[in-house]
Amino acid sequence: MAERTGWQRVAKRIRVPMGFVFAVVFLTLARPSWKTLAVSLVLVLPGLWLRGYAAGYVRKNSELTTTGPYAHTRNPLYLGSMLIAFGFAAASASWVIFIALAALFAAIYIPTIQGEESYLREHFAGFDAYAAAVPRLLPRLTAAPSTGERGSFSAKLYRHHREYNAAMGVGALYAALLIRLVLER
Repeated sequence: MAERTGWQRVAKRIRVPMGFVFAVVFLTLARPSWKTLAVSLVLVLPGLWLRGYAAGYVRKNSELTTTGPYAHTRNPLYLGSMLIAFGFAAASASWVIFIALAALFAAIYIPTIQGEESYLREHFAGFDAYAAAVPRLLPRLTAAPSTGERGSFSAKLYRHHREYNAAMGVGALYAALLIRLVLER
């Protein structure tokens, strides 16, 4: 079994707590307007949808999921998170937030993805063929050829992965931005 590097272990553990820390920094530095809030929806809503859609397919650690959004990108959950995060960066109207977010994603998600890929390569014989056909992050326009797997969206899996928490977090951040916008006018 390939050993994760020290930073891969740390990055995997701190990614969610760092999101909460970054949310506090974000709310402190953000200078939203009605226009930036509207523009942010162009990224946030598709990101939220992608995360939910992917959560309804993935069976973590029990099978290599290659259908649904996983036929387009190997990391639809992370891609969805990035869309949401950069959507909120647009809402903030702050280059500082955008740059800090890009650095945070690079420091946390690159090693996390590499560590997860090592795990998948060791545990699922078809991973290398899948990785050759499906990009790591930026999606293919067409689905990769099927490996015979017939997956479909499962609301039960969506609930099991508690993906509704992402929607609640998005709602809470928008509520905080709207309250700030109204109170500062």
